Amino acid sequence: MRVLVTGGAGYIGSHTLVELLGQGHEALVVDSFSNSSPQALDRVRELTNGWFESEEADIRDTDRLTAAARRFRPEAVIHFAGLKSVGESARRAVDYYDVNVAGTVSLLRAMDAADCRRIIFSSSATVYGEPQYLPFDESHRIAPTNVYGQTKAMAEQLLTDWARADEGRAALLLRYFNPVGAHASGRMGEDPRGVPENLMPFLAQVAAGRRDALRIWGDDYPTPDGTGVRDYIHVTDLARAHVAALARAQAVTGAEAYNIGTGHGVSVREMLGAFQRVVGRDLPHEIHPRRPGDVAEMRADCSRANRDLGWRAEYDVDDMVQSLWAWQSANPYGYGAPPQEG
Repeated sequence: MRVLVTGGAGYIGSHTLVELLGQGHEALVVDSFSNSSPQALDRVRELTNGWFESEEADIRDTDRLTAAARRFRPEAVIHFAGLKSVGESARRAVDYYDVNVAGTVSLLRAMDAADCRRIIFSSSATVYGEPQYLPFDESHRIAPTNVYGQTKAMAEQLLTDWARADEGRAALLLRYFNPVGAHASGRMGEDPRGVPENLMPFLAQVAAGRRDALRIWGDDYPTPDGTGVRDYIHVTDLARAHVAALARAQAVTGAEAYNIGTGHGVSVREMLGAFQRVVGRDLPHEIHPRRPGDVAEMRADCSRANRDLGWRAEYDVDDMVQSLWAWQSANPYGYGAPPQEG
C-alpha cells in the first residue's frame, strides 16, 4: 500500500516507518523537522534497507501538501504531525490549535485533492480527561482537562465528520496511552527537544548524567504508592498497531476509535525501580507538587483493538526500560552532537 506519513521523522512516526517498510509498504514522509531530526530517517534507511520518499513541509502548508499528495497518490495516510506537550499547550494554546486542528484541516484538503480516503490518526488517551471509571474503554466520555487533549478531541471530531460525509471514507482514531522504549537496535529512540516533560525520557537523561534528579510530580495521589499510575506501551508495539489499523481501514468505512495500551498500570515509583534495576544503581529523585491537569491513574481497555485489529501488546516493562537505556547509552544526546564547551 502507498502510505503518506505526516511527522514520519518523529519518535512514533519513525518507528512506524520501520514497520511499514518491513511489511512491504511504500511511503512518503512529510515532516517539517521542527521537533524531529532528519537523522531519524537516515537510521530508518540503515535499519531496513528500504526506500521511501521524504519531503520537508509544514502540515499547515496546504498547497505544498496537496502537490505532494497528488504526486505520490497515497492509498492511506498515517497522521502523526503535531505538537504534543501537555504543559506547553497551556502556554501556547493558539499554536496548538493551529498545528493540531488547522493542520488536520489542511491535510484533509490535500487528501481530498488526491482522492485518498483512508486515514489513521495519532490521537491520545488525554481526550478522556478525569476517569469516570477504569480501565478506560472507547465509550468513556470525552472531557479533556488540558489544551493538548482538547486539540486531539477536536481533531477526532473533525475526522469523524469528514469520514461520515462520504460513504467511501474511513478514519481510525488510535488513542495512545504512554509510549516509551526504543528500537531493539538501539539506533532509534525518543529525542525530545529541551527539558523532557514525560517521565521516561527525563529518567533516561538522569541516568545518563544530563539531568541532576528525577522530578516526581506528586506523591499524594489515591494510588497504592501515592504516585501517578500510567499505562505504558512499548513504541514498537504502538508502531505495529498502526500497520494493523491500515488493514482494518481497507475493510471498513466511517470512523472508529481504538485504545492502544497494555491494560496494565505502572506507577512512577515502580518505573523508577525498574530503571534502577536495569542501570544497576540508585537514581536521584525529588518530590514536587502535582502538576495541573495530571490525573491519578490512566489504564486502557484494549479489547476492541485486540478483537478488531488483531493486535496485542507484546513487550513488558523490562523490555521498555532495557530498550530505552540501550538507546540513551549509545546516543546520550539523541540524534544531536554533544554541546560545545567554551
